[in-house]
Amino acid sequence: MILTYHTGACIRAQAGDTTLVFAPVSKKSKNFKQTNFGADVALVPLNHPDMNGVEEAGRGDKQPFVISGPGEYEVKDMTAAAFASGSKWEGEPRTNTIYSIHFDGLSVLYLGALGDLDLPGDVLEMDAPDVLILPVGGAGALTPAEAQKLAVKLESKIVIPILYDDKTLKQFLKEAGEEGTKPVDKLTLKPRDVVGKESEVVVLSA
Repeated sequence: MILTYHTGACIRAQAGDTTLVFAPVSKKSKNFKQTNFGADVALVPLNHPDMNGVEEAGRGDKQPFVISGPGEYEVKDMTAAAFASGSKWEGEPRTNTIYSIHFDGLSVLYLGALGDLDLPGDVLEMDAPDVLILPVGGAGALTPAEAQKLAVKLESKIVIPILYDDKTLKQFLKEAGEEGTKPVDKLTLKPRDVVGKESEVVVLSA
């Protein structure tokens, strides 16, 4: 699996000829640059232009299969379970969808714009994820300190921050004791790569 970060909460995951996109950015977004690549599956955490730009994730006749709310899904070679949670993105109470996916032999827990430390019980009862993708920048989502507290609780092998700026990323890395972490353009993972890791922070540059 190859993970790349595009801006905001937008993460692309690729394996073989399948591409997933989390939180594609709409061209109506005032905060982030719109998503500009084709995907087979689009997972929308929040019904907001910053994260629901599914029309930007298609290419010509090829439009993505859209997942935008709680439930269980199986598309191509990916399975997903989705759970409702709380967010106050841009200052308003909103429903945020958390996604737990299995793709290319790895488990990924994507928290979107989560703003609430109280996760659904079903999420807390899951096995620790291989990869945790979580917001760290406040603005109605988790603050750096809250994000670190939740990362410890979820015991994931790799932690990838999203929705950050320079200041909040620096704060999060300090909270995590990983101040020396340098951004990388992409993260390529096989199941064997996560063996023995504990909450290792990987910063993907947008």
